[in-house]
Amino acid sequence: MRLLGQVSRKYGETEYKKHWVIIPNKIIEKLGWKIGDELELEVKGEKLVIERV
Repeated sequence: MRLLGQVSRKYGETEYKKHWVIIPNKIIEKLGWKIGDELELEVKGEKLVIERV
C-alpha cells in the first residue's frame, strides 16, 4: 500500500491537503466492512489503528 495525497485547495500561502490509502478488496471483505461504514482512527505509537464503529 502507499499513502496518496493531493492539494485540495489553497488559501493565501496555506495549502490544504487530502490524503488517502487504498485498501485491497480482500482485506475489506475479511474485515466485513461495507461502503458507508463509520470508521474510528487512533494513533498508537507510530501505528494507525482503524476500527469500524
